[in-house]
Amino acid sequence: MRLLVLLLTIVLAAPALAQREQRGRQQNMSQEDRQRMRDDMRDTNRNMSRERRSRPERQDREMSPQQRDKLRRDIEDANRSLKK
Repeated sequence: MRLLVLLLTIVLAAPALAQREQRGRQQNMSQEDRQRMRDDMRDTNRNMSRERRSRPERQDREMSPQQRDKLRRDIEDANRSLKK
């Protein structure tokens, strides 16, 4: 019975111990590593912002009713051919 309680305690405590170990690794990050990570994220966010600005506006992407009907027919045809 004691063995069962001991095993159960170990199994239930394992996730908590693993989390504690992971937190320790994150806190050991050097100041240079943190700064490098900040710079990388800043560059990534800037690039994403530029991409968003370079995309055409929603108004430019609106379709005429004829284009919408053609697209709908094309999709229906493609779906029919997939079912066969």
